[in-house]
Amino acid sequence: MSAEPSRRRVLGSIAATAVAVVGWNAVDQTWATAAEAARNPDVVPVPGLVGTLETTPATVEAFANDFGHLFDGDPSKPWAVLRPGHIDDIVKIVNYARANGIKVAVNGQGGTGDDIESHSVYGQARVPGGISIDAKGMSKIVSIGGDQAVVEAGVTWGQLTDAALAVGKTPPALPDYLYISVGGTISIGGIGGTVQKYGLLCDTVKSIDIITGDGKLVTATASQRSDLFNAALSGGGQVGIIVRATVKLVPAPKRAVIFSLFYSSVEQYLADSEKVLADSRFQVHAGEMLRTPDNSGWRYKLEVGATYSTTPPNRTRLLCDLKDVRADAVIEDVSFRDYMFRLDAYEAYLKEGGHWYTPKPWLSMFLPASKTKTFMKQVEQELDASSLGGGFLLFYPFHTSKIKRPLAMMPNESVVYLFDLLRFPNPGEPNIQGMIDQNRRLYDVAVALGAKRYLVGSIPMTGADWKKHFGNRWSGFVNAKRKFDPNNIFTPGQGFFA
Repeated sequence: MSAEPSRRRVLGSIAATAVAVVGWNAVDQTWATAAEAARNPDVVPVPGLVGTLETTPATVEAFANDFGHLFDGDPSKPWAVLRPGHIDDIVKIVNYARANGIKVAVNGQGGTGDDIESHSVYGQARVPGGISIDAKGMSKIVSIGGDQAVVEAGVTWGQLTDAALAVGKTPPALPDYLYISVGGTISIGGIGGTVQKYGLLCDTVKSIDIITGDGKLVTATASQRSDLFNAALSGGGQVGIIVRATVKLVPAPKRAVIFSLFYSSVEQYLADSEKVLADSRFQVHAGEMLRTPDNSGWRYKLEVGATYSTTPPNRTRLLCDLKDVRADAVIEDVSFRDYMFRLDAYEAYLKEGGHWYTPKPWLSMFLPASKTKTFMKQVEQELDASSLGGGFLLFYPFHTSKIKRPLAMMPNESVVYLFDLLRFPNPGEPNIQGMIDQNRRLYDVAVALGAKRYLVGSIPMTGADWKKHFGNRWSGFVNAKRKFDPNNIFTPGQGFFA
């Protein structure tokens, strides 16, 4: 392809009334239209693209918003959106951005129906004044075979799950909500109900193809370019743009028996949760803290699943040594796919009630097991029904030995708990800032107890906070950033290196 800018290619499918970017004004640090470029020698032409680079108001406005709706609008707008027609487009734009001091971030564009947007909740994917890359331009399942799938980074876990199930396979680890991109998820870790067996979603990745800050497309694995591999997975998009991933697959069961067991006290819940974690009797292990049926307080639900293809599991044996929870237990035998896509109905419920579209001050952390009871007792006092709105609080244990990627920071204990306060405030909720302030207060309490945050969530952080978070891995992370993104162009919304 010619290195000369092709106006026809840049315009692509943009409507005749749209504004097409053809260059960057290196002096004014602004994008230039064709008319401006023709009379201004300071404009650096955009390279020829198979896809398009767009600056229409509607496009940049859409990419200024995310699922959290806490950083929407003008201050978060990119100047341009790349809709790549080929991975080479991303290579060219990264080189162009590096040469001209422009920031770049990928926007996962997950969701269903018309509700397609970045699924970050605190502006992590925003790139004010820079280039936002539409991950939907990287949405091919390249191959599925044997024990692995090769997918482009914009493929969603739902797409991959259905494609894998068609050949009797499944990704071993999946998020609860499947309509988010593979690339975005593994960049921050990714967690679901099989973490106790397979680790985070990024722990199931065998290799990545990634474009580094010097504009090179390279392959990285745990043994080949391991420093890049380990900095990209759970590194928050700081060292490159993942464009393709090879993900492990395992044989898929046909069905699952799901047990919902209810506890009136956190002590009972912790005891049984750690008992079933220790003996690995269930293939799925999750749980949550939720309101009592009369909405007068809190109780706990242990949600565990035994999967099978031919012979159903012995339910009595699975529950025999747990505390007296069988009286109000809910037990369902469902298809494996139905369980994997179980949030579809809940998504519809949240949309119908307007909760899906509200700001989302989420709080996501990992708690050391030895301090979990202390922390949860405070949480029980701090939160009430309005703290959740239409949302929920995921809460369950796993072994840190299953977590392999060094930047997925964990408490220094063998067992930790996911604490994932996924608030969907009631429409019109007046106290969103109060919820964010509460997040920060609870975060400080948890960190004092040895907790670590998960990279999703809405917690105001300073540079000093991030340095403390990464601890003895901070210097290695800084070195990786300098090596693979020496011009500091990638994913500024994370705020690690601001």
